[in-house]
Amino acid sequence: MAEEAAEQQSGEAAAVVGLLGFKPHLAVPGMKADAAVQFYKAAFGAEELRRVAHPKRKAEQELPLILFAELKIGSSLLLVSDCIDAAGEGGTAAVIGGGISFRLETEDVDAAVKMAVAAGAEVVSEVAEDESGVVVKLKDPVGVVWVVSAAVGNKTLDAEAEA
Repeated sequence: MAEEAAEQQSGEAAAVVGLLGFKPHLAVPGMKADAAVQFYKAAFGAEELRRVAHPKRKAEQELPLILFAELKIGSSLLLVSDCIDAAGEGGTAAVIGGGISFRLETEDVDAAVKMAVAAGAEVVSEVAEDESGVVVKLKDPVGVVWVVSAAVGNKTLDAEAEA
């Protein structure tokens, strides 16, 4: 009986405590976290909130090992780090990008795609429309796929807007 009461109380406590946010974390292979951060700033207008580098590697390396850089893109947060192995050294990933994709919602898909492409992204799918609206897939320089989308009725890519 006491166990049931404890389970019920912990269940109620869990229902009251809400999640405060979600921070996706990209571990970038090949010591390219800084390049990824610079790309996200140029392509998506990311703001770097803070950066934590490995304290010992800072003095030893031209480019310090980035434990994480916290970025703000729109109202969302993203953590980016160098991929490190068990020894704490720069590691590599079997698949660049790790099969992860991120969705960016915008009122102006055309402008968002142009900015990303100008920063080095490549368009990997043509303009399409799904349940949520117009979407375009991009791949960034480190292989991560980004889906840029707008709800139906928002500005779409110029070619589709003229049709």
